[in-house]
Amino acid sequence: MPAHKNTLLIKTKAQELGFSYCGISKAEFLEEEAHHLETWLKRSYNGKMSYMENHFDKRLDPRLLVDGAKSVVSLLLNYHTNQLQTDTTAPKISTYANGEDYHVVIKDKLKEFLSYIQSTIGEVNGRVFVDSAPVMDKAWAKKSGLGWVGKNSNLIHPKQGSFFFIAELIIDLELESDGPIKDYCGTCTRCIDACPTDAIVEPYVVNGSKCISYLTIELKDAIIPNEFKGKMDGWMFGCDVCQDVCPWNRFAKQHQEPRFNPKTNVLEMSKNDWKELTSEVFNELFKRSAVKRTKFDGLKRNIEFLTD
Repeated sequence: MPAHKNTLLIKTKAQELGFSYCGISKAEFLEEEAHHLETWLKRSYNGKMSYMENHFDKRLDPRLLVDGAKSVVSLLLNYHTNQLQTDTTAPKISTYANGEDYHVVIKDKLKEFLSYIQSTIGEVNGRVFVDSAPVMDKAWAKKSGLGWVGKNSNLIHPKQGSFFFIAELIIDLELESDGPIKDYCGTCTRCIDACPTDAIVEPYVVNGSKCISYLTIELKDAIIPNEFKGKMDGWMFGCDVCQDVCPWNRFAKQHQEPRFNPKTNVLEMSKNDWKELTSEVFNELFKRSAVKRTKFDGLKRNIEFLTD
């Protein structure tokens, strides 16, 4: 089939699988991002995320991940919800982690997607990605017109804001590419002004080592640096501040994925419940959750840092 028909087929299937948006870009070297990534790493903004220094070339060229790659299919899946934790004084969990682990949910969809492409179009070689390999998700989503990367470094879609997971299919199939869209951040600095730890050091540049998400998830040290005492804004896993204040998120809509629905027993935990959290309760609450990444000791460390 010609490229335009295959493109329509793929975008239609993406919608059927529940993805919010689908965009396509040519699989090629990310020249502009190469300079930005190199500078970011030189400034040690990756903190102790040493894995960010690995596979530099693969991060920038999808053809090193999939032989003969021709297209990157970028996908957005909405996770926004208005359901909040009932105790407003309790330690907070980032919205994206309230439901079932997105890695599992999205990978299930992606595997079905790739299988459909192979059975419908023919012999197509490819791989699926959701935070699972050195792929620059936001760069590819931006190239394929799914939004612009805002001053908080999140991808922002003009119709629905930034509460999305990003995933990709990298395939050796020629498709019609979409072009990037304009940056609509304008003169707004709400995310920069609101960041509790001043992690957004300049527009579009985040010092990862100061980000609350990094401190509560990626940092594996036994102790969070004391300089952040009183600056965590109550977050024990992740942080939504720069998204919550973004004017574009007034357009955010309730997600339609049942597996992302928050667990009632998690939302109803009180401040005291969290302080008294046991490993047994942790394992029960977060059986199929992204929060498991911190492990019990990590979450306990975060809670104690907030409440001591």
